[in-house]
Amino acid sequence: MNILGIDPGLGTTGYGVISNVNNNMQLLDFGTIKTSPKESLSKRLKIIFDEISLLITNYKPSIFSIEEIFYSNNVKSSLLLGHARGVAIAAAATKNIIVYEYSAKKIKQSLTGNGNAHKEQVKFMVTNLLKLKEPPKSNDASDALAIAICYMLQNRLGELWLFKYQDY
Repeated sequence: MNILGIDPGLGTTGYGVISNVNNNMQLLDFGTIKTSPKESLSKRLKIIFDEISLLITNYKPSIFSIEEIFYSNNVKSSLLLGHARGVAIAAAATKNIIVYEYSAKKIKQSLTGNGNAHKEQVKFMVTNLLKLKEPPKSNDASDALAIAICYMLQNRLGELWLFKYQDY
């Protein structure tokens, strides 16, 4: 099963694709989708939609994992982030892929055990869990991988819990 993780952003959207075979994680791809602030909003959203659609076509994920929107004091930034999230989710929906949404706190807690972990701690865990020789250079790509890994860890924990308590 392939899992596509997305760290949405209008300027930079991170993506990470991992494979889950017998509860073993394997890195398939990661990177960023960049848009220019010189372009119109509609053009930037189309770029994000098209690039995520291409990733879906290439890797055929069964699961689409994305960070939930967070609330900030800057309403305009939150709205723009919401647009980027929306087109990312729409790309998954057009291919009938199951979408899971996780808060930043849940993602950090899943990987590090601390919901208030710093980006460097998350990047360290991504690097170790995926057995990478070096950490991803982009925080957006690292976060996207963390979001994909979060799904797998949450799913694995659910499976272990069900197995442990199925006789009760």
